[in-house]
This record gives sequence, C-alpha cells and structure tokens, in this order.
Amino acid sequence: MAPTEGGKTAICASVASVCSTSVGFPFDSVKTRMQAYKFASVWDCVRTTHQTEGLRGFFRGLSAPLVSVTMSRTASFSIYVTMRERFAAALGISPLHSGMRGTDFLISILPCGLAGLSAGAVVTVFACPFEFAKLSAQIEKLMLRSQEAMSPDSISHETPRRGTFQAMKHIIQTKGIGGLYSGFYYHLIRDSIGTGLYFTVYESTKVLLSSPDRPITAQAIAFAGALCGMLSWMFVFPIDTKKSIYQRDILAHGYVRNRKMPMFSRRMYRGLGVSLARTAFTNMTFFSVYELLRAEMELIDNKTVPLDS
Repeated sequence: MAPTEGGKTAICASVASVCSTSVGFPFDSVKTRMQAYKFASVWDCVRTTHQTEGLRGFFRGLSAPLVSVTMSRTASFSIYVTMRERFAAALGISPLHSGMRGTDFLISILPCGLAGLSAGAVVTVFACPFEFAKLSAQIEKLMLRSQEAMSPDSISHETPRRGTFQAMKHIIQTKGIGGLYSGFYYHLIRDSIGTGLYFTVYESTKVLLSSPDRPITAQAIAFAGALCGMLSWMFVFPIDTKKSIYQRDILAHGYVRNRKMPMFSRRMYRGLGVSLARTAFTNMTFFSVYELLRAEMELIDNKTVPLDS
C-alpha cells in the first residue's frame, strides 16, 4: 500500500535529516565548544579539539542528534504541513504558489510563520532532553579539564568519561528527569521563533525564485534551504548562546552563575561564523534531499496510477 501524504513527508524528512545531521555535526560541535568556552579563533578550537580528542572529538554526541533531530524534524514537518493548512483555512488565506507576488504573497506567508512557530514549540518538549545530553557529551572533556580556581572560560587537562546516552543517564541519576529540561525556557523561545522564521523564509524564497512557467530548480531549493537556515539562526543565535552557557553552568557547577550577559554583546555571538557555515550546509543538504525524495515519490505514484478500463 502506498504511503499517505503525511507518510511521504515523514519518510522524506527522516532520510534527509539523517544525511544533513551527519554531515553538519562537526560544525555544530565546534560551535557549542566556542559558545561554552573561550578559544582564540575557530581554527584554535578545531586544532585544540583534534590534538586532544582526535577526529572522534568532532563527532562526540552524534548518536543523540541522529535520534532526536530525525524524530523532531519528522514531527516538525508533519506538524508544520498540517498546521499551515489549518491556519490558512481558518484565516481564509490562499496558500503560497509559484508566481505569487505583492500583497497576496505577503498575506499568504502568515500561515507559514504561525505553523512553523507552533511546530517549533511542540517539538521542543521532545528535543530538549536530547539536546542537553548532546551538549553534555560535546563539552564534557572541556568541563573535566576546567579548574574550579580558574575562570570558567579557562581549560585544564583530563579525559572524557561518558558518551551521549551515558550522559543522559547520569543527568537523570543526579538531577532527576526534570534535569534533562535544564534550559527549556531558552530552548522553547529559540525553536519557536527560529522555526517560524525558518519555514517562512524557505517557502517564500522558493516562490520568489519561481514562476508559473518556470518551476523551482534544484539550485533554487539549495539556495532557499541555506538562506532559511542562516537567517533564522542569525536571529536566534544570542538565545542559543544563553542556553549553552546556562546548561554549561548546570552541568559544571550544579547551579547557574549570576553573571550579566547582555543579549547583543560580542560574547553572545561567539561561534556565529562556524554556526552559519554549519546551518547553511546542513539545510542545503536537507532540503535538496527532501525535495528530491518527494519528487521521486510523486513520479512513482504517477507511474503506478491504474488506467481506467
């Protein structure tokens, strides 16, 4: 039996997510390390990680995102598609389509943003524990090497003890189930706003790069994917940094240090460059694979439609 529309979305999003998460994870690892600890530059972070942990250090904590990101992205896309249609119907708004411009275009973007915001908020409940465990695995060696008598941004020398799921188990043992939701407030704000912008930019860019007589191209899909990831991430990056520092303090000290961190200070954008490279690359990969799989599924369906007798 052929999969339903929702099933097609889930299958395509799952496969695309595994591909994009795997190729982009080293960028994410460097980004998190730079947010939580002080390095002279991106290259300094890369060199230090490779010297002390080897190539494996860049993929430390990958298992959790492969599970959580795949499941959360699949759920996010399913929720987004459903809610976009419901918001459009409730507001009496026509869906976006090729060639749409002007006021109609601006109005039709609204359901995309509302649906994306809703999807981000719902998925946060599932994704937060996995992301907290991933962060713990990514920076564990840095925490173990940090000396209490020194600045929290300084680094000492030890060896890592736990993998991702071991870190999750340790968090539950020491802080209870609720400990996995440390930083949930920042995660919720980041993902709600970020996902709303993410889908809005992607859908609108695809429409602007197409017309009724010129269907969307593979290059346009890749560009729209890279752009939506970069713009949404730039907007929520200070929130993500606050989340990383908050969670770092919980892991390292068991409490949050009372330090002033202005939202738009230079400190809050540490690791932005590598993060933009990561999100552009991963989302370009994700949407290219996703749209290719959807197109292949539609082609197969069209070929297998029975002819009327």
